Amino acid sequence: MHVDLDAFYASVEQLRRPELRGKPVVVGGTGEPGERGVVAAASYEVRPFGVRSAMPLSRARRLCPTATFVPCDFPAYREASRAVFGVLDHYAPVIEPLALDEAYLDLTGQEALMGPPSAVAQRLRDEVKRGCGLDISIGVASCKLVAKVASDLRKPRGLVVVPAGEEATFLATLPLQ
Repeated sequence: MHVDLDAFYASVEQLRRPELRGKPVVVGGTGEPGERGVVAAASYEVRPFGVRSAMPLSRARRLCPTATFVPCDFPAYREASRAVFGVLDHYAPVIEPLALDEAYLDLTGQEALMGPPSAVAQRLRDEVKRGCGLDISIGVASCKLVAKVASDLRKPRGLVVVPAGEEATFLATLPLQ
């Protein structure tokens, strides 16, 4: 299972500052106009304007001048990540963190105890939302690569399960990028 918190830094900022919820938010730099730097995170509300992570902040300001630009607050992101990983710890004996906002969970041999992987994923997604206030997208597959691709397909709050033996068919339907 691959789990990925949706627009993590921006979501944490929207959670901490309720006045930003539902509004376009860009996280990066110091938040000062005219500064150089890149977008660390873009909320889903700012993405229709073409704003994406890793683009220059100056370009993001041109694309969406009405967005709220906030500086990175890594202590807050680490705290939110710890809370989410605290939830993940109850779902799998083996967790491989990739970053503050994503991890692989090995559910091998857990079905008798936890139930089918799709049900586990739904419970996990709901518990993270309820307990941490954050949305998470999940991909379930027989290997890490396919699980990662699956988790990216239906963001935000997506859940894609690729049954064992159907990996090639699943991947064949995706566009090359």
